[in-house]
Amino acid sequence: MSSSDAPEDGPKETSSVSQNITDADAFKILLEMKIKKRQKKPTLPSTVTELDTEDGSKVYVVGTAHFSDSSKKDVVKTIQDVQPDVVVVELCQYRVSMLKMDEKTLLKEAKEINLEKLQQAIKQNGVMSGLMQMLLLKVSAHITEQLGMAPGGEFREAFKEASKVPFCKFHLGDRPIPVTFKRAIAALSFWQKVKLAWGLCFLSDPISKDDVEKCKQKDLLEQMMAEMIGEFPDLHRTIVSERDIYLTYMLKQAAKQIELPRASENEPTKYIPAVVVGVVGMGHVPGIEKNWNSDLNIQEIMSVPPPSASNKIFKLVIKATVFGLMGYGCYRIGQRTVQFILSMPAAQNYLQKLTEIRSHH
Repeated sequence: MSSSDAPEDGPKETSSVSQNITDADAFKILLEMKIKKRQKKPTLPSTVTELDTEDGSKVYVVGTAHFSDSSKKDVVKTIQDVQPDVVVVELCQYRVSMLKMDEKTLLKEAKEINLEKLQQAIKQNGVMSGLMQMLLLKVSAHITEQLGMAPGGEFREAFKEASKVPFCKFHLGDRPIPVTFKRAIAALSFWQKVKLAWGLCFLSDPISKDDVEKCKQKDLLEQMMAEMIGEFPDLHRTIVSERDIYLTYMLKQAAKQIELPRASENEPTKYIPAVVVGVVGMGHVPGIEKNWNSDLNIQEIMSVPPPSASNKIFKLVIKATVFGLMGYGCYRIGQRTVQFILSMPAAQNYLQKLTEIRSHH
């Protein structure tokens, strides 16, 4: 209603009422509106798993495929229907940038894996973890190139929809990726590292239209990763099982009861059950269900073990390979240059370390 249509004393009454409404009252009014909009018995997609906490909070876990349009729709419908208090996604602070990028930029980024990105990954996570990260990015880029679709669309949709829900918080629920990679590397022997790197480097199988359709029912990225790491039980434990535990822990933390604001200090504190939507790869859903009623301690799976002897050998082999390639390039130019490279203190140092480690084993 415009001011000209309002009664003469209307604005004064409105002003008086607005001045008498406290922040706590305003919060309660908006919260009531949100709860009324929330469907008590929503008809949710088949990809949604409903979990309950002891204090009455509800958690709706949406199992998604990272390269699927239908997963995006499932996420949007679930958030709109249940009007959550918290949305938790399978991302960590090192991957949060994908929430702000548009589809075209992400598609371009995923396809362009160059030396600069490799150097940045190694600088941020160390040699071994950086190489592992780039190899896994290569798997993702391979699927991206085949499907013409950037990964993580369901997370971007969750971020958009959560911003439309009043008082809805947005949490990152995955374990930091450097911790995962370092624990994964530490779990493998020297030859397992070589075998895994070889398999990832030469991944080139085409993806058919049938595979694209399967994306709507199963996570193609996780399926391909499962096939590659299936022969490495310790790798499956660090990349999948441990993250199941971490995701479960973060979902349970997000599902704690909500404290209502008090109009005064004398008013008793009141709590209401929370409603949470979790958006995770469908490969993690069985693990979350399995761990839901367990007492979880994530301290152990957050620790990074010290480098093993095989780790040191693998690092030296990688560095020796780089020097070898440099030496070969120089050999094409002239043998004198090769002698110069081999006489460099850094090259001699790496060769000496490699000899010492081998003599001890």
